[in-house]
Amino acid sequence: MRYYRVLPVLLFCVSLLGQTAPQGVEKVTSVEGITEYRLQNGLRVLLFPDPSKPTTTVNITYLVGSRHENYGETGMAHLLEHMVFKGTAKRKDIWSELNAHGAQFNGSTTWDRTNYFEWFQAGDENLKWALDMEADRMVNSRIAKKDLDSEMTVVRNEFEMGENSPGRVLMQRTMAAAFEWHNYGKFVIGTRSDIENVPIENLQAFYRKYYQPDNAMLVVAGKFDAAKTLNWIVEDFAPIPKPTRVLPTIYTKEPTQDGERNVTVRRVGDVQAMDVLYHTPAGSHPDDAADEVLAGILGDAPSGRLYKALVDNKKAASVNAENLGLAEAGVLMFSAQVRKEQSLDDARASMLSVVEGLSKEPPTAEEVERAKTKIIKNIDLALNNSGMVGVTLSEPASLGDWRLLFLNRDRIKAVTRDDVQRVAKAYLKESNRTVGLFVPTASPDRSEIPAAPDVASLVKDYKSTEVRTEGEVFDVSPANIDARTTRTNLRNGAKVALLSKKTRGGAVQAFINLRFGDEKSAFGKQPAAQFAGQMLNRGTKNHSRQQIQDEFDKLKARVNFSGGATNAAVSIQTIHENLAATLKLVAEVLREPTFPDSEFDQVKQASLARVESMKSEPNALAQM
Repeated sequence: MRYYRVLPVLLFCVSLLGQTAPQGVEKVTSVEGITEYRLQNGLRVLLFPDPSKPTTTVNITYLVGSRHENYGETGMAHLLEHMVFKGTAKRKDIWSELNAHGAQFNGSTTWDRTNYFEWFQAGDENLKWALDMEADRMVNSRIAKKDLDSEMTVVRNEFEMGENSPGRVLMQRTMAAAFEWHNYGKFVIGTRSDIENVPIENLQAFYRKYYQPDNAMLVVAGKFDAAKTLNWIVEDFAPIPKPTRVLPTIYTKEPTQDGERNVTVRRVGDVQAMDVLYHTPAGSHPDDAADEVLAGILGDAPSGRLYKALVDNKKAASVNAENLGLAEAGVLMFSAQVRKEQSLDDARASMLSVVEGLSKEPPTAEEVERAKTKIIKNIDLALNNSGMVGVTLSEPASLGDWRLLFLNRDRIKAVTRDDVQRVAKAYLKESNRTVGLFVPTASPDRSEIPAAPDVASLVKDYKSTEVRTEGEVFDVSPANIDARTTRTNLRNGAKVALLSKKTRGGAVQAFINLRFGDEKSAFGKQPAAQFAGQMLNRGTKNHSRQQIQDEFDKLKARVNFSGGATNAAVSIQTIHENLAATLKLVAEVLREPTFPDSEFDQVKQASLARVESMKSEPNALAQM
């Protein structure tokens, strides 16, 4: 479960309340010791002084993650996370400088954001250096091809480590199945082909677009002088101009899921695994708090319902429940590890029964209170540290605003049994479910698809061995058509019209229309007559349905039969030299159909299915 919604009230902290902010700086708000300021270039600044700590934390968050990547750009946000450590014109080796200042540092990338943070011994020199460094690499990182090439080994190794993790691979495949259109279905690390082939120009453009002050939030937490620090921030960051570009709007929304989805991963491994995902609202939505409590009720050990049903009953080795509330959507994810001697099918059935049964077996007051107590405990303990708070603020900021940290904490405290059952009924449905299974396989049998060939080399010296006759230039005026048409009557009274012309490849088209009956003889026979039309080419005295089809293929003939109560029609496309043989077979089909019972049953079943499918089609209903 997420434990980022955390912050103790530090009444003893030094703040800028009551002080005047520097020129060009707007004070936005102050919540529980954290004060937000806004620079004119759009940079958000959060100051969280805590004189009780011997360290200072600097954390800068850019609101760009893998969901902002386009086709061919997967992994780009994560690549940039590595590249900005490579240096600027002013700083040739940021990594070494961080170590020289005794900093503990890192960066991380998610679907929604990228952040960089440093912890170091409190002191003006360290802090001023860190602020200057972050301002410098915000817009001056060199993002050079040579650095990309050298860093590729590290990134590729990170990618391959993920590919060798059954749990990570399973989650990736399950998320991809759950999100058909939204980028939440693509993992942050990206795909190998994009990572290894991204043009440096594309990476530079991505950097220039998103690494700007109006798309960033700077946090300073721990021991520092707030007034002095704010002045340093203005000195370092205010000169960076607000960009003129407009950040693109992500308008892709994942459609409502319309049925269970399943994915199976077969790879070398020692333990079976299962992920079950359900779509939920964004992490900023009021339901997110109830989803968090729900995850605790089902997934906690040893009290959780999943733990009791699967682990206690020896159907799984471990279980977990997690509420992933993201910026634009979320998922409730339930996972289990299942030993090889245990049944993955049994574990799946038990998990689905427990998870989706929550809507019918509401949580008890004790279950809700236990889950809430544990979450709030973790909120009060896990981040009872200003340095951790400084880094944790990246998460609610990526959901829309850092104050969601406090709002979601308060929402969790207010969650009731009814809230949990309501979200269970709303989201834990079969139609909203995606199941991923990991099946260990000693020797996976896969179809490796070869790469597309170089088509230019394939056709470079190609010479055709066939000669196709050219057609004539033809005047399509009614007068010319009439003049070129020969009309005659056959001995049986059939009327024939022939239009002879040179066609490309000797192509011939023919149409036969047979009229019969009258309104009295046709009355009430339309359904049977339509069936008769569909049955014509399904068998004759001398040819089966397949034989008829094969013969037409050999004759290079495309023939369609149809019929009703007062007519039968045939359309024919073939070539000149095969016309006679084609007409002979068409005549056999028209004169000697046998209407096999098995074929009639297939036609009838197809017609019934077609009628049933039309019952829910608006256009079909409108025509009834």
